[in-house]
Amino acid sequence: MKIGVSLPVRELENDIGAIRAFAQLAEELGFTHLRVPDQVLRPGSGPLHEPMTLMSYIAAITSSIELVPSVIVLPLRQTALVAKQVAELDILSAGRVRLGVGVGGNEQEYKFMNQSFRTRGARCTEQMALLRLLWTKKSVTFHGRWDKIDDAGLTPMPIQRPIPIWIGAKSIPSDSVINRIGLFADGWFVLCSPEEFPQLQGKIQVIAEGAGRNPTCIGTEAGVAVVGPREDEWRQRVLGWRKIGLTHLCLRTLGGGLKPRQHLDKLKEVCKQLPQTMGG
Repeated sequence: MKIGVSLPVRELENDIGAIRAFAQLAEELGFTHLRVPDQVLRPGSGPLHEPMTLMSYIAAITSSIELVPSVIVLPLRQTALVAKQVAELDILSAGRVRLGVGVGGNEQEYKFMNQSFRTRGARCTEQMALLRLLWTKKSVTFHGRWDKIDDAGLTPMPIQRPIPIWIGAKSIPSDSVINRIGLFADGWFVLCSPEEFPQLQGKIQVIAEGAGRNPTCIGTEAGVAVVGPREDEWRQRVLGWRKIGLTHLCLRTLGGGLKPRQHLDKLKEVCKQLPQTMGG
């Protein structure tokens, strides 16, 4: 099970030095990936950096940690522009990108971006197909419901062809999202409980097998908070997800009101306890 961390951008706010220190420390400690959340425009949300731009900065100051913008609210954005941005990030990071996408649930944000909230799921499915074409073919012709491209492509193309796409959803995904994961995703971000996971995973595997896909190739990633109300439970929760067989886990230092220095200290503390937690 690969273990990464979430960059606590809300609590680090506009302290770029702290963001740099956290990202570099996470890599130094051996965490496999770094996740950054997304939000474009939402009242009262607090500070949140634009993930593609921030990840480009982090790509330049790290060398091995996987960069995971997640989840990008894909239907808020122009598909070809997302393809170009993520391809560029993949180049700048030497192929270290894993893209998380979702449809979001804030109708007001869709209005601000002049996009349809009602059709966001169907559009996301179409966008995923087009992203993969743009990342793998030098010339693309695509006539969809929302996007139309005639004999054009990205230059330069990404290192990964295609870049992995993972899907984020609610704790209990709708049937349409479950279908999207089983049919098209390289993995999914697990928000359900360990007790709910087997049934959801079973549904996804059935859909994948029916589409001729190998369901074992669809990754799974849950999150575990190491601060806050459930701080004392994090070791047990990590072990529980490992026993279930997740491919990835994301640890979170946000949510406990830590100062920037405390986030770094907590990261070091958790790293020391991980081998014992994992039985190593």
